[in-house]
Amino acid sequence: MYAAGLGASFAGVIFAGGPRELAPGHARLVHAAAGGTVQRVGVFGTDFRTRIVEVTKIAPLDVVQLHSDPTPADVRAARLVFGGAVWAVVRVGGHAVPESAASLFGEADAVLLDAKVPGGLGGTGVALPWARVAEGLSRIRQGSRLIVAGGLRPENVAEAVDALSPDIVDVSSGVESAPGIKDHARMLEFFRAATGSMA
Repeated sequence: MYAAGLGASFAGVIFAGGPRELAPGHARLVHAAAGGTVQRVGVFGTDFRTRIVEVTKIAPLDVVQLHSDPTPADVRAARLVFGGAVWAVVRVGGHAVPESAASLFGEADAVLLDAKVPGGLGGTGVALPWARVAEGLSRIRQGSRLIVAGGLRPENVAEAVDALSPDIVDVSSGVESAPGIKDHARMLEFFRAATGSMA
């Protein structure tokens, strides 16, 4: 897998609907192609309690990402059926991080910020105003790792990294030529911009 060759630490597959959703068998093949050094992430929606169990029987995962406005109770419920890391997604509308996000820091292994778009869970390509988000986030960020998503592209990922100093950046549509089809040239540009590397 090209992303692994660039140095990606995680490879995500979607089990929450939309044009990028994969069947568990296909997801297992994608993760196998990434190699043993890349952690396998599965993205789940509201049906995560039953879906995690169904999916992991076929496609082993290292991380589950709860992408449906999860609560701390949802994180705990996921831990009852899954032994790996649990990431919680916080969808940001406008520039304000919801106050409810504070309770997820420390509960989840990581908190992922994404843009809140009516009718979509993620992968919408809508960017966040990172500098303004950073102002409110500083009051509640603690404990958990921070992941930034939401409209990241090679052209703007450095700005997001500078504003928020995330532990991880998560990209999908920003390096695609079509939904689910990754563009290797865009992926390389993104890697260089995110890391400040000329490799």
